[in-house]
Amino acid sequence: MLLARYILRFHIGPFLFGTLTVMFIFLMQFLIINIDKLLGKGLEPLLIVQVIAYSLAWMVVLAVPMGVLFSTLMAFGNMSAAQEITIVKSTGISLVKMMLPVILCGAGIFYGMYRFNNDVLPDTNHAFKVLMQDIQRKKPTFAIEPGQFSTQLEGFTILSRKTDSTGTLYGMTVYDYQNPSRTNVLTADTGKVRFSSDYSKIILDLSSGEIHQVNKINRGDYRHITFSRHQVVIAARDFLFERSENGVFSRGDREMNIAAMEEQRNAALVNKNRFDSLIRHELQLFANEKNKSLALPSIDNEQELRAFIAQSDGLRSAVDSYLFQRDSYRNQANQYEVEIHKKYAIPMACFLLVFIGAPLGVVTRRGNFGVSAAISLGFYIFYWAMLIMGEKLADRNHVSPAVGMWGGNAIIAIVGIILTLRANYESLPLLALLWKKK
Repeated sequence: MLLARYILRFHIGPFLFGTLTVMFIFLMQFLIINIDKLLGKGLEPLLIVQVIAYSLAWMVVLAVPMGVLFSTLMAFGNMSAAQEITIVKSTGISLVKMMLPVILCGAGIFYGMYRFNNDVLPDTNHAFKVLMQDIQRKKPTFAIEPGQFSTQLEGFTILSRKTDSTGTLYGMTVYDYQNPSRTNVLTADTGKVRFSSDYSKIILDLSSGEIHQVNKINRGDYRHITFSRHQVVIAARDFLFERSENGVFSRGDREMNIAAMEEQRNAALVNKNRFDSLIRHELQLFANEKNKSLALPSIDNEQELRAFIAQSDGLRSAVDSYLFQRDSYRNQANQYEVEIHKKYAIPMACFLLVFIGAPLGVVTRRGNFGVSAAISLGFYIFYWAMLIMGEKLADRNHVSPAVGMWGGNAIIAIVGIILTLRANYESLPLLALLWKKK
């Protein structure tokens, strides 16, 4: 028990450092890409913080595996460099036994990440999507720059030639295009712009000016009005941030938990099987008309099926329509299946990477930051490259969803077992046995 606490204590700092470092990198990338969508719209700081908080959920999923790998590599590398692994082994305790508390913690992280992926991540992804769409709908805070035409208000163009520190506008010209049959051009010596108390209206208070009204249909209908004070009330649409109601936006596959995705997958498979039956029915009808003993092609073999339906234009047109809809439902079911496997595969990587980091730390006898970071980054990039490639191949039906999502984990598991045996026995027993026979 004392040894277990001693080993785990070495993992806490590197785990937090590795996880937070990766999250920081992803956060900086997110801010660089989305900074223009968040700033310059008059959003409250609390709302921007909320957007960032929602985005941290998917960053946690990507960062924790790196934290596990980095911490195990650093901890066992430090112990190996200090000869502590050798000392403990001399007491009869194997490396696998030393790894046992870390393996149990890895299993705990697997379960925690699985629950996070299934229960927390879908809701935060959905909340993030809805909030970002609400923000994109909001117009920037209304402002008039001197010497520039402002077209932010629908149906109006406003020009001010000068402003002062009190917000007073000088030499104003306002073009009103709201009425399709008449154009109003307002000029004023001075003016001020303000929102109504509920922010639903923008009010222009004009002083000492003129109104020129021109009828677009009858050019002879012209009016000239002078005023000392005049007020223009304009609807301020989308200047006040408004949240969408719950349930307005549908959820994508990354915004659902496993149960919801299984329901959608099963519904897609039911529709896919229905079109399979319709295709078989059309093929059977054609075979009965031509020759009852005519062998029917497999509908899963596209080349064979295309060759068969090419025998008749009528058959081709009917089956092509069914095939298009059938493939659409098949792809939909496949995408949900990929996301279901991903919910398990990524948390499992947190567990499997324990078997990479610990023996690598022992074998390389390096506990310094640079070497550990380089090795961790290499395996991290490899795993995510395998995961992304597997997802793309599975989405395109080149491999099954299980193979696509678990292929990287399988490689990590095999390499981890080999490294663990190598570090535990200081040579691979099977290879040593074969060498002796030679």
